[in-house]
Amino acid sequence: MRTVSEPRRRMSGKERREQLIQISRTLFAEKGFDGTSVEEIAATANVSKPVVYEHFGGKEGVYAVVIDREMQKLLSLVTEALSASHSLIKLERAALALLAYVEENSEGFRILVRDSHAASGTGTFASLINDIASQVEDVMVDEFVERGYDPKLAPMYAQMLVGMVALTGQWWLDVRRPPREEVAAHLVNLAWNGLTGLDPTPRLTAASRGLEHRLANPPQRPAEQQPHPSGPQPHVEGTEGELRAAGTPGAQGEPQPPPAGESQAPRSELPPPPTEKELRELEKARERELRNQEKLRERELKEREKLRQREQREAEKLARELEKTRLREQRELEKAREREYREQQRLLREQEKARLKEAKAAERDALKQAKLIDQEREKLEPSE
Repeated sequence: MRTVSEPRRRMSGKERREQLIQISRTLFAEKGFDGTSVEEIAATANVSKPVVYEHFGGKEGVYAVVIDREMQKLLSLVTEALSASHSLIKLERAALALLAYVEENSEGFRILVRDSHAASGTGTFASLINDIASQVEDVMVDEFVERGYDPKLAPMYAQMLVGMVALTGQWWLDVRRPPREEVAAHLVNLAWNGLTGLDPTPRLTAASRGLEHRLANPPQRPAEQQPHPSGPQPHVEGTEGELRAAGTPGAQGEPQPPPAGESQAPRSELPPPPTEKELRELEKARERELRNQEKLRERELKEREKLRQREQREAEKLARELEKTRLREQRELEKAREREYREQQRLLREQEKARLKEAKAAERDALKQAKLIDQEREKLEPSE
């Protein structure tokens, strides 16, 4: 009997577009924008070149879509992490979010950091870092105001902090050692404590450790679930019961256990989700930590207030001394002016006396001269 093969189901426009995006994403991550051609995208998708042009207008169009998706994915992870209540936990979860994205979306991260092509428009890794830094800046402004620092410095500190985490993510993309939770702990250690206060054995707080797997492993579409070429793959798909039924350790991309007698490479397994009791304990630990942080902050504020009052008292004392000095100098200047005035008056009186004396002498001389003239006249009259 002759069998008739069923015709292959034709993809809808939406399905074809998604297929081209996923194929292009893999090719861009492997070869970069310049190393990928429309012919290669079409051949991998088993379609003609016009199909690619119809959906995206060319290689630049599909590249822009891939870049935009990756940027939104990473930005949403960081935004969610920054919604935590305490600044330290915000910093921890933001570092974990970036490292989780690097581990779970290696292809996307490679595309973001390797290409800054004009086809991406504003969708470059630098612009993404600026977007994240803007959100971190808002957080740091509040912290700076609360701690008495200049809030105008917040943008600069935000760039420093985000740049440090981003560059660490680029380095960790290839090495994948130590585990991301440990990398995040060291990142936070440097950012939170500074070089002068580094903890020799840093660890994340209980609030971030317990929720790390839920924060760092958001659900993904089936089309994006591709095994990484290297490194651990701790993403979990399915419920705990399904994982137990399937007999898998729960990590994405890990092979089935080999038969007895065969060697098996060591691998790291993701711990199971915390129970309700553990979550309550984590919440209590977080509250204790927040209370301790609040006490420390109040102590710092009190010390700062004491220092401010002491400086204010010293400034007031210095102001009083300066005022006394000013008044003393002013009195001395007024005395000097009075002495100068008295001396001027004395000179004027002496000059007036001298002038009167000269006037009297001149008057006496004039009288004598008149007498002499009269006497001469009297002598001349008899003789006439």
